[in-house]
Amino acid sequence: MAAQEPPRPPPGSAEPLEPEPGGRYEAVVPHWFYCKVTDTRERWVPFSAQDSERLEAAHGAGKEQAGVVVPTSGGRYDVHLRERRRVAVYWEEEAAEVRRCTWFYKGDKDNKFIPYSEAFSEELEEAYMIAVTLGEWKKKLESPNREVIILHNPKLMVHYHPVASSDDWVSTPTEQGRPRTVKRGVENIAVEIPNGEPLQIDHLVFVVHGIGPACDIRFRSIVQCVNDFRNVSLSMLQSHFRKAQEQQQVGRVEFLPVNWHSSLHSTGVDVDLERITLPSINRLRHFINDTILDVFFYNSSTYCQTIVDTVASEMNRLHRLFLQRNPRFKGGVSIAGHSLGSLILFDLLTNQKADPEEKELCVQVGEATAPSCSCMGMGHRSKEVSTKCDPSWICSQGSRTTSSTGGIEEVKEILKKLELSEYCDVFEKEKMDRQALLLCTENNLKEMGIPLGPRMKILHYISSETGMKGRSSAAPGHSEGEAEPGSPSQLGDSSEDGRSCQYRDVGLGQVSANYPQLNYKPSIFFAFGSPIGMFLTVRGVKRIDPNYSLPTCKGFFNIFHPFDPVAYRIEPMIVPELEFEPMLLPHHKGRKRMHLELKEGLTRMSVDLKNNLLGSLRVAWQSFTRSPVLALEAGSSEAEAEAEAGAEKQPDTRAEEPPAAVKEETPPINVGRLNGGNRIDYVLQEKPIESFNEYLFALQGHLCYWESEDTVLLVLKEIYQTQGITLDQPLPGSQ
Repeated sequence: MAAQEPPRPPPGSAEPLEPEPGGRYEAVVPHWFYCKVTDTRERWVPFSAQDSERLEAAHGAGKEQAGVVVPTSGGRYDVHLRERRRVAVYWEEEAAEVRRCTWFYKGDKDNKFIPYSEAFSEELEEAYMIAVTLGEWKKKLESPNREVIILHNPKLMVHYHPVASSDDWVSTPTEQGRPRTVKRGVENIAVEIPNGEPLQIDHLVFVVHGIGPACDIRFRSIVQCVNDFRNVSLSMLQSHFRKAQEQQQVGRVEFLPVNWHSSLHSTGVDVDLERITLPSINRLRHFINDTILDVFFYNSSTYCQTIVDTVASEMNRLHRLFLQRNPRFKGGVSIAGHSLGSLILFDLLTNQKADPEEKELCVQVGEATAPSCSCMGMGHRSKEVSTKCDPSWICSQGSRTTSSTGGIEEVKEILKKLELSEYCDVFEKEKMDRQALLLCTENNLKEMGIPLGPRMKILHYISSETGMKGRSSAAPGHSEGEAEPGSPSQLGDSSEDGRSCQYRDVGLGQVSANYPQLNYKPSIFFAFGSPIGMFLTVRGVKRIDPNYSLPTCKGFFNIFHPFDPVAYRIEPMIVPELEFEPMLLPHHKGRKRMHLELKEGLTRMSVDLKNNLLGSLRVAWQSFTRSPVLALEAGSSEAEAEAEAGAEKQPDTRAEEPPAAVKEETPPINVGRLNGGNRIDYVLQEKPIESFNEYLFALQGHLCYWESEDTVLLVLKEIYQTQGITLDQPLPGSQ
């Protein structure tokens, strides 16, 4: 067939043209693929062009060498070249088969092309070379699976599957079923090959999941969801940081998942639950055991310790491993949590130890605002109680000091009375004064190495002293009787007990656990669909001091969907006296969604119509009821005219003022130091279809953050803002 066609020029493009007999043969360009198994279905996925070139170069250079490893997918996967295996670096995942692919055939299920094995591809390529060189087509080859491939011409090559039959009289291969297309070279199959990720990593973000093993509406794992989040971030960098990319100021942000669910449920608790779970509605009960119960586990002291230990140790492990694999990395680290994961991170961050310089600054803030517990919540959970910012000290009268030689001597006297003099050196080493001693918990004493017997004596002494203090009269300057919480007297001078402050300890009500320390200081904490506000309220925290900030993290963003049933706000706990809306997150295309603009326009129009109609009716009624008597005094008529003018003017001024929901620009609101003086609560714009029924999309609203361009863009904007890099075009309404 090919010999009868007119001669053609040699191929000059990626797509091979049909050669002539005795024509020039050009070797096929291989591309590397890996096999991804989902729900027992295999799918061959191409490596990026960048990774495939690296693999091919290593294959050509060290084909016979053992132990050749090539990092791929931004360094998150290693390919063991000789074993042809793709192995995850940062998390546990089943190894995937890797193949150097040159020949493909179309599958029978989803019409996607499947690569032949490397050995059989070499046979096909050799047969193709002979056919092109000698012009001998219609060659038949049989694969190891007894499948027949016929090379009719360069553009027509077919694949026949054998028919399984017990009959000896079987038909010829060409008559067995429907033939399948065979293609040579990856450029001839319909597959999208990504270019690859930038090599430069500017920032590292650890992402902690919420309840259950599934993280989105498609029941995907945290690894898959974070992969989506990372892909969206690469797209947003190309569209909104193009100038910085062209100037090579921006590379990419690496997102790594942190999984704690599998560690929790590998403790044997699932076996215990299985014994007590009723057999009815089996699937629902197992779903609850696997997801909803994670909230109760976190409120249990035993399993809370397991969860916080797992999250902290996993983030520290990932950080060390990342630095080992990226020794030139000089960027910062941030953390993000979804749902319950954000609460776990918040509790961890509130129990981190600040540097000495930051502690001194915190103490100065406490002296400036004595009644406000500006460094709240961690003194009763760390080993170094007195060296942390002590909320009870900040709330106490300014004339007292936190630590002195006299205070340590006082503790020694107390220990002598309790017949525990042998532990004086331990308390002196920890710089414990009497006030710090009264704040100690059993965990603190246990961490200091105090045995059970002496520990019980000290705890009994602390409880008796605090009980006497609670029954004592008010502090100097107060009248007898207890001041009402939140009253001026309570704010002015408080008792020595830090919990009597108006601003309760952020750590109040936390499950008693030894919170581990992180090996780094996070730059920003992002909370997605977070119940932090609800948990703080349930724990008894009514207000957060405006001067309070996380000890080692200066940024905090609470991002939520308006229909998310699990999300709660933070800002009203800082400024409860004001009512204001959360910051509306700008659309990533630089505008509000059309249905929101239409809704605001209709609201504004209805307000204007209402005010105009009321104004017209008021004028008509006043003209109808005006007295017809002309013999009125000039003074009274002038006064009445002034009164009418004033009455008409008032509704007009009110009519011009749009309602709060319509106002686009709100005056700046001071929401404290929790996010460095910037706004904390950010709400996403719902999609048009979601606005029809908010109940129907409530669950999706809680699981939408992984693929939300608006969420990703805010994360990137705030991360790069710490490096002095801004968006190409500032989005309207953004801070």
